[in-house]
Amino acid sequence: MNILLWHVHGSWTTSFVQGKHRYLVPVNPARDEWGRGRARTFDWPDTVEELPLNEIRDVDVAIAQRPAELDLIPPHVPVIYVEHNTPKGDVPNTRHPLADRDDLVIAHVTDFNDLFWDCGGTRTAVIEHGVVEPAARWTGSLSRLAVVTNEPVRRGRVTGTDLFPRFASVAPLDAFGMGVSGLTGCTTFEDPPQHEMHAAVAERRAYLHLCRWTSLGLSLIEAMQMGMPVLALATTEAIAAVPPDAGILSTRVDTLVEAARRLIDEPDEAARLGARARQVALARYGLDRFLADWDRLLEEETCASR
Repeated sequence: MNILLWHVHGSWTTSFVQGKHRYLVPVNPARDEWGRGRARTFDWPDTVEELPLNEIRDVDVAIAQRPAELDLIPPHVPVIYVEHNTPKGDVPNTRHPLADRDDLVIAHVTDFNDLFWDCGGTRTAVIEHGVVEPAARWTGSLSRLAVVTNEPVRRGRVTGTDLFPRFASVAPLDAFGMGVSGLTGCTTFEDPPQHEMHAAVAERRAYLHLCRWTSLGLSLIEAMQMGMPVLALATTEAIAAVPPDAGILSTRVDTLVEAARRLIDEPDEAARLGARARQVALARYGLDRFLADWDRLLEEETCASR
């Protein structure tokens, strides 16, 4: 199957393109948001081909991730719209921009997103994340805390950036991701290659997921699959992804700060939580399940359009 999709979400796309299909990714000379082409910091297979949009032919199905992409998709090509994000605006009454359409299906990445978006009469499906299992394994050898986030300065309270200093008072905090270099009070690692980031994060004692309002961070799942203990705000899909015996979740920040201090002081407890986190994440967010779910939906949509 020939699948058209734009390089929008690098981590999610890395999992998606591990399937059995041919993936056609638009590229332009600027390699901007409309033509990034193949990833440079993720490992993608040779079945991902980058081409100028006007040279892409024989598309069987298109994966859209932004409303503006719909006008760029050839006519009569079935469309699956992947909704990565929680709604913004008048929550919980936020109407999805593609609500009440009969020419596509919206694939949510979490049940939380499906619950909160008002999609009207548009058909929806939920395909939970699946990740390529990281090669790194947690050691926790460094008495430091890790957070992986993108644009924490710009996004502020959404990513829990204002909470970072409270944890940095317990142990040194290391921030990894895009747009982290403007942070103060912690050591930053700006957009490292994925395998290098995994290896570095796995050395830290615990992983922090401090997003107040987000879908479900793939980096949280990756940390769990590495066997890392996690501390997370009990918001959005995190409460379903992290059972009580695999990490500490709370809406009370002091509870998480106290837990961070305990994990720094008690590496054996950190190891116990991390071992369970790995077991849970491999079972629920494995790549094989993810790709099988997507194959079913792709087959349904292409057959329905014939």
